[in-house]
Amino acid sequence: MTNSKAQIVVTLGPVSEKADILRAMVSHQLDVVRLNFSWGDLALWAEQITFIRQLEKECGRRIPIIIDLPGPRVQENESHTYDSRALSSITSNDEEFIKFAALHAVDYVAVSFVAGPEDIKKCRGLVHGFGGRQMVIAKIERAIALLSLEQIIAEADAVMIARGDLGNEVPLEQIPFIQDRIIKKARKAGKPVIVATQMLLSMVENLTPSRAEVTDVATAILEGADAVMLSDETAKGKYPVEAVIMMEKIIIEAEKHLSGSVTFNQLKSI
Repeated sequence: MTNSKAQIVVTLGPVSEKADILRAMVSHQLDVVRLNFSWGDLALWAEQITFIRQLEKECGRRIPIIIDLPGPRVQENESHTYDSRALSSITSNDEEFIKFAALHAVDYVAVSFVAGPEDIKKCRGLVHGFGGRQMVIAKIERAIALLSLEQIIAEADAVMIARGDLGNEVPLEQIPFIQDRIIKKARKAGKPVIVATQMLLSMVENLTPSRAEVTDVATAILEGADAVMLSDETAKGKYPVEAVIMMEKIIIEAEKHLSGSVTFNQLKSI
């Protein structure tokens, strides 16, 4: 089977942290694991990291791990926002989580609610201070971050377009064009870029995604995204393995079109 060049980032949660489900997702081209530190506890995360490293040996390939910091997140019933008065996107809790990341030798630390390049510099300083070598991902999810986008990208090792919170900061109709702009700037700077949030959201409840979601994933790949991410789909959805399989199919098809290996004659025969 041909594997995609673009990577699939999978968020672990109550349904996917089970050994059999996680092992099945790895066998169906899960590339990177995201641990959302807005939920859970250190003991659980340590167990998950240990198991992922065990799976690496089983499958004979590296599975990078992202620790996603909560930042100045404020939970509001079923949704959340952030403390806009916070002086830094790195909270005291985040500092403890960065220490944990260094201790457990994960691969990436993702900084939430980045306001400017100084947040990335602070995270990197903490990583090094704790003896870590983790790379730092800048999550673009605040309108203010768009004002210093190039500087943030220059400071970070990778960028995540976190469309959920970003969609609360800017008009929704602007999201596709902001996404395209961020991808272009990240690629120009030679930095990997991840597109995230609601990519196959209907698969939380349904076995197949909507046509619009399929188009969304394909568009991200055609625009040049290096990775696409599953969140609720794999953290708490009914069909986590199927979501990974579907995303891989979409990516492979999009990459065929990018390479020019699909012709209209082939399309007519489908």
